[in-house]
Amino acid sequence: MSVITIVGAGMMGSAMAFPARAKGHEVRLVGTPLDREIIDQARQTGRHITLKRQLPEGVKYYQIEGLEEALRGADLLIGGVSSMGVDWFSQSVIPRVPAGLPILSVTKGMIADGAGEFISYPELYERRHPGSGIAFCAIGGPCTSYELADRDQTQVCFCGPDLALLRRLKAMLSADWYHISLSTDVRGVECAVALKNAYALGVTLAVGLSEKLDGRLHYNSQAGLFGQSVREMRRILPLFGGSEDNLYLGAGDLYVTVFGGRTRMIGTLLGKGVPIEEARKELAGITLESLVIAGRTAEAVRAAIQEGRAAESDFPLLLYIDRLLRGESGEGIPWQDFEQEMGG
Repeated sequence: MSVITIVGAGMMGSAMAFPARAKGHEVRLVGTPLDREIIDQARQTGRHITLKRQLPEGVKYYQIEGLEEALRGADLLIGGVSSMGVDWFSQSVIPRVPAGLPILSVTKGMIADGAGEFISYPELYERRHPGSGIAFCAIGGPCTSYELADRDQTQVCFCGPDLALLRRLKAMLSADWYHISLSTDVRGVECAVALKNAYALGVTLAVGLSEKLDGRLHYNSQAGLFGQSVREMRRILPLFGGSEDNLYLGAGDLYVTVFGGRTRMIGTLLGKGVPIEEARKELAGITLESLVIAGRTAEAVRAAIQEGRAAESDFPLLLYIDRLLRGESGEGIPWQDFEQEMGG
């Protein structure tokens, strides 16, 4: 049995307690300063107030003030913060992590490093904490927190710099319903699964359009946007140093994200023609991580276009999404720009 500490008691971080406890590990769930109510309720009843499920028996709960105690003797730290919590995690948690303790992050996203590079969060942590002795790894792939908690068959990918370590982490967390592939292509995996946030916004525009038109779901338009999303994702991966082999992770994650959650809500509102600021107000109080990631992705692609490494015509959907998020709706979805002539 190992000791697994999870920092970040949001939905996905907390859901990781399910495969961890299924393998018999001791699990210590530490809330961020924003998770106090979640931790208090879980201590009292074992129920997670946003995941809306009972957490596994035997989980130990800590407020952030108990971080040192929760890290004592740990074999693995799972970073369970959202992309908005990355800076806090880097500044407030990583400096307190013992050297040699690996970190496995559930956070999906990429960030511009200020020098023209579009990098993953494990790379960001490594650059901010050189010589820390910590191996920064991450989880990518199509996985919703509530279905992970329900033990639905799930296929993910653990990525990191050391294949031997990844094999050890897989042995710690794999279950009959939690299937783990491994990759040392950290940027490729993380870029693939980050892209789904931007493009799920694009696909769900069709949901809003159809609701506005006649109140029924239309699948031709969703499929057309899904296909264009995959085409553009395939072009973006090598643009930022990732392998196209990881496209299956991004496409799978895109598929699961389109069917529910916060990204579908914002995409549907935008598809109905609701301006971005009004949509934000309507969803006030909901963390809209996809907007942050979509904006960062478009910014990085625009920079590549400026540098002559990419063509604007290769990314009509992403750039349209970016215009929507800037409040520049224009003429609507650029369907004709998706048309192509392809040889045999």
